[in-house]
Amino acid sequence: MNKYIKYGWVAVVLFIIGITIYFLVLKPSPHSEKSHAAEVYTCSMHPEIIRDKPGTCPICGMNLVKKVVQSEVVENKSIDNLLKPTDNFIIGNYKTTTPKDSTLTTEINLPGIVTYDPNAAVSIAARMNGRIERMYVNYKFQSVSKGQKLFDIYSPELLTEQQNFIYMISDEMGNHESIIRASKEKLRLYGMTNNQINALVSTKKSNPIITIYSPASGIIDGTDSMTNTGVAMQNATSSTAPLSIKEGDYIKKNQTVFKLLNTRKVWGIFNVSQSFNSQIKTNQSIRISTELDETNFITARINFIETQFSPADKSNRIRIYLDNSQSKLPIGLRLQGIVKTNPVKGIWIPKQAIVSIGTKKVAFVKMGNGFKATVLKTGIEMSDYVQVISGISVQDSIAENGNYLIDSESFIKTE
Repeated sequence: MNKYIKYGWVAVVLFIIGITIYFLVLKPSPHSEKSHAAEVYTCSMHPEIIRDKPGTCPICGMNLVKKVVQSEVVENKSIDNLLKPTDNFIIGNYKTTTPKDSTLTTEINLPGIVTYDPNAAVSIAARMNGRIERMYVNYKFQSVSKGQKLFDIYSPELLTEQQNFIYMISDEMGNHESIIRASKEKLRLYGMTNNQINALVSTKKSNPIITIYSPASGIIDGTDSMTNTGVAMQNATSSTAPLSIKEGDYIKKNQTVFKLLNTRKVWGIFNVSQSFNSQIKTNQSIRISTELDETNFITARINFIETQFSPADKSNRIRIYLDNSQSKLPIGLRLQGIVKTNPVKGIWIPKQAIVSIGTKKVAFVKMGNGFKATVLKTGIEMSDYVQVISGISVQDSIAENGNYLIDSESFIKTE
């Protein structure tokens, strides 16, 4: 029993010693946190005289009196900024700007190219079964005129119709004008011209080979799709690519031999970023210049906007219908279109003040002696400015050039 009492007294003594050490040594003195008083001496008549020990005033000779000055502890909170993560708060003195609440308008420059109008193309098709005996045009993009020879075709069907016509106009058939007119019209439908039919009437000799003439002026193209004809021609390694149809080939009725492209009616195709969808509409005015003459402009209207749905293509196609009968613009010629947008009201900041980090847009807002990264919701772009929908206001100051505040976009962290 005495043993336990002894241990109990030892524990009490140790506890008392610990409490004493805490209050006398470890616990900070209240005076250490409070401001301390500094003793100085001054003259009651001349307060500008201050000494750190007793004495007399050098001006009037009066004894200096003791003055107690309460020195203040200056708490410097700037260290808090230095302790903040460098990826969302940056210490520095950078040039700033303020968002502007105004109405802006701008001109959008659009690159383009001259291409064929597929709706104005003429298909040269076989009107009968037969064999190509001779080709007068052999290459793609070869220019032909209306009435020019295209190819000769041999056809047993045509030979039979010619013989029937010769028999009908002979004396043995008598005068059957209606039947003769029907037979003559059938020969026209087979592709024979009036001169060829008149020669058949005068000679009364059939010819199974007839020449097919061009119904219009234009450029020869193959039987491929003409959706990207202008681009295909521009990228072609040779302007003398051979046609797929050659002499000796058999063709079927209604088969397209080649297509005749009309150069009097062309399209101007322009690429425009989908970010301008809200600013560009059909029937909007556009000024067009060419790489051959950048000073003169063609004024036209936007006729059609083709929306692209491919994730890889973030641009739309603007189509302009151009009358090329006077301009004579060559296919594949590069164009430059200028579209003036409608005025847009909003809050605007310079493009260079924004940093893109993946899907986010970030600006650095001035706070105290540093800048904090702030996520923005942006709208359209106009010239060198970007519309801000949310994130900052016109009262905020932001870094004028956000790229100066970062070393790498991957280090920016936003809250």
